[in-house]
Amino acid sequence: MRFRNRIVIVTGAAGGIGAAISTRFAAEGATVIVTDMNGEGAEATVAEIAAKGGSARALASDISTAEGCGAIIENVITREGRIDVLCNNAGINRRGNLLSLTPEDWRVSFAVNVDAMFHLCQAALPHMIAAGGGAIVNTASQWGLHPAPNHIAYNVTKAAVASFTQNLARDYAPDRIRVNAVCPGEIHTPMLEAGVKRSGRTIADLDRLVPFGRIGKPEEVAALVAFLASDEAAFMCGSLVEITGAQAVA
Repeated sequence: MRFRNRIVIVTGAAGGIGAAISTRFAAEGATVIVTDMNGEGAEATVAEIAAKGGSARALASDISTAEGCGAIIENVITREGRIDVLCNNAGINRRGNLLSLTPEDWRVSFAVNVDAMFHLCQAALPHMIAAGGGAIVNTASQWGLHPAPNHIAYNVTKAAVASFTQNLARDYAPDRIRVNAVCPGEIHTPMLEAGVKRSGRTIADLDRLVPFGRIGKPEEVAALVAFLASDEAAFMCGSLVEITGAQAVA
């Protein structure tokens, strides 16, 4: 129960890694604000948490806009009074090389993967500082550190997440704000399944590329996020932690 009586915000929490992160925090005692543009999906995550005895509420908001991000922080401060942990997990993947992408693909990739993180952190930080500290965990990607082919928008935005994490950590460590990022490899999520179907490959094909013998599970990423947000990781600040099963970039 490392997060008993703590308030945790998780973005992109209607499914996949975000839902697993929300479930993990709730299982350890947190009150989780489950945020997603998909309100029904967020409610489904909350229902799953409630069925296991956890505490959570759904909050639908479009984080691709500054107004949507600000509304989340304002809502949580008004209702819960503080923010202990912010997990910037929401992300999209517009696949393709540069010549295959549209300007809108590029714009929305930055809006969701990078700009939302900027707006949410800028709104949440003053409250964390006033409270004497807090933890921010961002979801970057192995591909943000080691680019995979034909995913330039995703790779570049996730590289920006990694850099943002290190810069924010350096600036606000004196205020006891710990900022870290997880960098997953291939994780079995709905986003990955959609990409697999599109490519004509199978999950078994991906499993064979991983030295550990299989791709990762959302729950495994959630366990790492919870550790980084916990007091057990008290001296971790500015870390980019890969979780890949020793897989090189596919």
